Amino acid sequence: MKTIGIIGGSTDIATVEYYNLINKHVREELGGLHTAEIIINSMDLANSAHYVNHELWDEGAEYLRTKAQSLARAGADFIICVSNTWHRVSDQFMAGVADTVPLLHIAEPTAEAIKGKGLRKVALLGTKATMSSPYLPDLFAKDHGLEIIVPTDKDQELINTVIFAELSYNQFTDASRNAYLEIIDELASRGAQGVILGCTEIGLLVSQSDRPDIPMFDTLRLHAKAAAMKAVHG
Repeated sequence: MKTIGIIGGSTDIATVEYYNLINKHVREELGGLHTAEIIINSMDLANSAHYVNHELWDEGAEYLRTKAQSLARAGADFIICVSNTWHRVSDQFMAGVADTVPLLHIAEPTAEAIKGKGLRKVALLGTKATMSSPYLPDLFAKDHGLEIIVPTDKDQELINTVIFAELSYNQFTDASRNAYLEIIDELASRGAQGVILGCTEIGLLVSQSDRPDIPMFDTLRLHAKAAAMKAVHG
């Protein structure tokens, strides 16, 4: 089995969910007492939030690069990062590492799941840094032929506030769930055939059962399963 290196901590809640899901999938594949071989190096969420909120992307990338380097030294065969937002500087934080210890990018299993449903136009929810950046929309368009739409500026502010003021503290309220669902409905009215839950905590707030007719693509769950399959099957 390959060893998974996890850059965790953004957030600790998402990191725990990744750990549990990866082990669940490995156990389902191999049976018995099998669990994944995992190394975790977690960032301080306060550091992550500081870099994101002040748009200090180069400094943040260097911070994450120390995590990636340590995972490589510790024996990881490949690396995952539990944050959609930080993937925008994945080339920077994997510099000097990726040639020998590759990154399993969070967008790859998400794009494959969307294409597997035959969809071409989907909405993206996430931190404001994720939604307002061209990084993921351009990546999905260039590499996978997908059209990405995002919420209005006002709705982006609401989504972002809930992520940092509630979800990051493990708080999940009906009011915020309903607000997110209203935004999803509005995006569907604009032609979105599905929605990417592009912050690794959003899938803990809203789920497919909340809107059965609008396919939801939970990046955390898709990424965790892909990591488990890569660990087991290469």
